[in-house]
Amino acid sequence: MSTDTILSILNNVGIFAFAISGFLAAADKKLDLFGGLVIGLVTALGGGTLRDLLLNTEIGWISNVNYIYIGLGGGIAAWLFRSFISRLRKTLFIFDTVGLGLFTVFGLEKALSFEVDPTIAVMFAVMSASFGGVIRDTLCNDIPLLFRQEIYGTACLSGALCYLFLQSFGVPPRMNLLFSGLLIIGIRVLAVRFKLALPIVNTRMKKS
Repeated sequence: MSTDTILSILNNVGIFAFAISGFLAAADKKLDLFGGLVIGLVTALGGGTLRDLLLNTEIGWISNVNYIYIGLGGGIAAWLFRSFISRLRKTLFIFDTVGLGLFTVFGLEKALSFEVDPTIAVMFAVMSASFGGVIRDTLCNDIPLLFRQEIYGTACLSGALCYLFLQSFGVPPRMNLLFSGLLIIGIRVLAVRFKLALPIVNTRMKKS
């Protein structure tokens, strides 16, 4: 099996897992089946769509309709097996985290292919991986996970910067993708495992 085939499979797994996480978020808000499928799709495809719109290029799910089918499949699977899947939230967290790592690096690679400034490319990378979740949380009337204490966007940022650093030393792209993606996954898993978080923004002055 070629490297590109493996990456394509992992990309599809990420879409599927993100769609499930989106559907479960909708279920927690007691939305109907249609609402759950919509939330699942925007979670899986929203970040990449926004990236492609800003890059003024063809949107991924328009050029490859299979992405929509995979996203819908994830939502339907979450609905049909919701009681079983609810017991596997820790497993789904792993899939979601793998997707986060992959989509960050895929987004960075795509932005760099358009010869944008590396700083902008890093922004696109974080957007690709996390803004589907931002749209999900916004539609579900929650503060987006990206802006809460959890180490989420910071993990994406770290992986994207690692990719640029290794690229400057001539590390082959696929090996670079592996190292940078694993860094994102590692940071996210360790942050959740040990309850690591960024400090809360607090504008209140302490009384003397």
